[in-house]
Amino acid sequence: MCTALSACSVLEGEKVDYKSAGKGVSLEVPPDLNQLTRETRYTVPGGSVTASAYQVGQAAPNAPTATTTLGDVRIERDGSKRWLVINRPADQLWGPVRDFWLESGFLLTLDQSSLGIMETDWAENRAKIPQDFIRNALGKLIDSVYSTAERDRFRTRLERSANGGTEIYISHRGMIEVYSTTQKDQTVWQARPSDPELETEFLRRLMIRLGVPAEQSRAVVASGGAAKTTSRIATLNNAPVVQIDEGFDRAWRRVGLALDRTGFTVEDRDRAQGVYFVRYVEPNAAKKDEGFLAKLFKKDESDPPLKFRISLKSAGDTTTVSVLNANGAVETSANAQRIVQVLADDLK
Repeated sequence: MCTALSACSVLEGEKVDYKSAGKGVSLEVPPDLNQLTRETRYTVPGGSVTASAYQVGQAAPNAPTATTTLGDVRIERDGSKRWLVINRPADQLWGPVRDFWLESGFLLTLDQSSLGIMETDWAENRAKIPQDFIRNALGKLIDSVYSTAERDRFRTRLERSANGGTEIYISHRGMIEVYSTTQKDQTVWQARPSDPELETEFLRRLMIRLGVPAEQSRAVVASGGAAKTTSRIATLNNAPVVQIDEGFDRAWRRVGLALDRTGFTVEDRDRAQGVYFVRYVEPNAAKKDEGFLAKLFKKDESDPPLKFRISLKSAGDTTTVSVLNANGAVETSANAQRIVQVLADDLK
């Protein structure tokens, strides 16, 4: 059983350390975590993602957000969510961003510049391992014996803006190992909430990689107010929807980040029409006696992923997010209820 640690974020200095993975050393990952690249609700987009999603131009935001600029890099904030806006074309940024993740100690499981999406492997933040007397005394001799009960993965999405620049989003997903029996003799891996502070820290470090001085990066990340956005679940035409008190531009960003964080497989996106094309697996598609991850991540040929469209329609300062089936008709099934709940939980 991995050492149980506090769930709070530790971000500064050497307290974020994924270097062991960056050297090409494959971290010891529990068997059920090895299944995470398969087709499920929590899987990254693979070859089925179309390049048209990356080619769609993004309109500049017309709603106020907290913004701070250093050189050609600025960070924008909307509540707890932040992203970078850089006055450089995406093809000039892909290489530096890719190098940034490798230098940060990660291996990439998805690296497709034509799609504007890259994703790291599941890695362990070894800075969270307690520096006790035994470990300090023996050092690297038994370092591999120590492990945390957490794994992290990061997705980076590059979106082209209308003026030729690029928006960069970083989203985090985490897993934690917990006891599955009262006797504490068995463990399972389960999802833990995404960490906005960890996302922000890697955005700050990416700013440094793109030329912003370290001290100034801390200042600009800390600046700006945290405006609160109201969202809620509602019913429209007998179908579940999420209503967001924001215009289309900001709602589009928030829903995109929510899909990234919760790991929907996004096959395509059409910003002009306000539609994300996603795949989803029913939670009961796996056997009941399997662990949490096996239920969510195991590919079951008898229960293939279902295709849906996440549609955004705006009227003034309100945007309605609804679930459509593969043919574009309004979805009213239990799966639509689950998808709406997952999105609403992240949009809070």
